[in-house]
Amino acid sequence: MDLRAGSHIHMMGICGTAMASLAGLLKDRGFKVTGSDSNPYPPMSTQIEKLGIPLLKGYSAKNLDPQPDFVIVGNVISANNEEAQEMVRRGIPYTSLPKAMGEFIIADRESIVVSGTHGKTTTTSLMSWAAERAGHSPGFLIGGVPKNFSLSFRNPKGPYFVIEGDEYDTAYFDKVPKFIHYKPRHVILTSVEFDHADIYKDLAAVKDAFARLMKMIPEDGTLIAQGEDQNIAELLPLCRARNKYTYGFDKGDFRAKVLECNERETRFEVTFQGQSLGEFSMELTGNYNVMNATSIIAMSQVLGFPMDRVRESLKSFEGVKRRQEILGEPGGVLLIEDFAHHPTAVRETVKAVQGKYKGRRVFSVFEPRSATSRRKIFQKDYVDAFSNCDEVLLAQAFDQSKIDSSDRFSVDELIADLKKNGRSAAAFDSADAIVADLKKRSKSGDVVLVMSNGGFDGIYQKLTKALSER
Repeated sequence: MDLRAGSHIHMMGICGTAMASLAGLLKDRGFKVTGSDSNPYPPMSTQIEKLGIPLLKGYSAKNLDPQPDFVIVGNVISANNEEAQEMVRRGIPYTSLPKAMGEFIIADRESIVVSGTHGKTTTTSLMSWAAERAGHSPGFLIGGVPKNFSLSFRNPKGPYFVIEGDEYDTAYFDKVPKFIHYKPRHVILTSVEFDHADIYKDLAAVKDAFARLMKMIPEDGTLIAQGEDQNIAELLPLCRARNKYTYGFDKGDFRAKVLECNERETRFEVTFQGQSLGEFSMELTGNYNVMNATSIIAMSQVLGFPMDRVRESLKSFEGVKRRQEILGEPGGVLLIEDFAHHPTAVRETVKAVQGKYKGRRVFSVFEPRSATSRRKIFQKDYVDAFSNCDEVLLAQAFDQSKIDSSDRFSVDELIADLKKNGRSAAAFDSADAIVADLKKRSKSGDVVLVMSNGGFDGIYQKLTKALSER
């Protein structure tokens, strides 16, 4: 990417969370940026529009006219994509997003890579805000939009670049985990579970990916790892960093203790090797968010950030769009949006919301949309995930046409299992049908929690309108 400012860079799959962020970073550096995507949806499509970046809907050879100087290819693009094939035919130089990030954006700065199956977006946002409040003006790339910054990216002014280190593969021509290219120096590892069933065969394959990450951290680097995760425990010996610490509630060098949780805040104390670092408070709720916060407290301690600044950053953290985001209270019904899709994330998100809004009925609405949730691998795990819900409303799985019929997740089977366990659960063929049901059955004081990692056919706007009209 030896390109001068003003060069034309085209991005295929630009509305992916990381791709949209990189687009902003490049435009901010003076490049002419264009992009294409087959299914743009907020908040990234909105961010692209606000940045004034031309967005071409659908993939076509014509999207390369006028011909760009360079192309960045997202991991949603396959080798038989018409636009990608035209790029190769014309001999246009190209690379993947992770490689562009590592070589062109991170470069020689100290990277703080937040990795793990769960919690990456929130933890990356928390870490970026902590570094900001500590006076380091970090650069960052986040798989969501943190409200404290209003954008999912920023070019660095100081020594640090904070990045969400996804284990998903890089591109059709570069089949390695994204974080391999991020020059990992300081790493937070939140959790290791089986996920991404479309690219990983089993848990062992996932662990192999994280093993590569552990081996890449230099001796003078840092590892902050969840100390109560057995899969992580098996990987720790592979890391040669001298600054290697664990965190948890009952195990770890850094330990958290929840003191109070209500609708306004969560208060907790953190100790380091038995010595108190003091009390902390934040608007975020749920044990998993206490763990996310503890990991950034630990990293900040190791990097020498003033703890009073870290404490202030947590207290002033406003959250991330699509992560327990309150969309409003139309008709007296509290509407919350969350990105949860893995069964563990679904279970913990529901638990957190129910714990925060005690005494209020919670409708848990879920769309199986991710590559893993549309497959049968977690069929029974979702029974556990929804086992303590007040009301469960499930959309049919999003487009399973490319998944073998024997490997498809069954919403109807899940509903039957939940009913056997005494849960109130129902399946719906469309977002409109879910909206109609909630308009009829929800009452003032209820909570509606909507979970999807996609656009969910505009259900958020439809719910807001329908509940307001009652």
